[in-house]
Amino acid sequence: QKENFDHFSFSYYSDNHIDAKGGITPAVKALREKIGHTVKIEVETRTLEEVKEALSAGADIIMLDNMDNDTMAEAVKIVNKKALLEASGNLTPERLRSVALLGVDILSIGALTHSVTAFDISMRMA
Repeated sequence: QKENFDHFSFSYYSDNHIDAKGGITPAVKALREKIGHTVKIEVETRTLEEVKEALSAGADIIMLDNMDNDTMAEAVKIVNKKALLEASGNLTPERLRSVALLGVDILSIGALTHSVTAFDISMRMA
């Protein structure tokens, strides 16, 4: 199943936002009260404890940030299809297949945007 998201379909809480709100649970609760039930909430997690808290708090999408494959595999078991899982951070083209086979729903490769090498395709005739 392909999910189409734009910035009006979901709200994303990064680790900085979560820390500022005092944790995942109060952050998700405050946001849910503000935006209602029709907007998806994505929460960035760094540990399995945070994954459990995000799931319990009602996050719709849980980002697994900079986790190794063993930790992500455990997160997939914990979440058990109760939320979408997004693998992000340190994903390289070489790791994509192994991470996809773990059962995550979304793969995010930051290198596609922050490490692009420019290519000059100018048609200038001189």
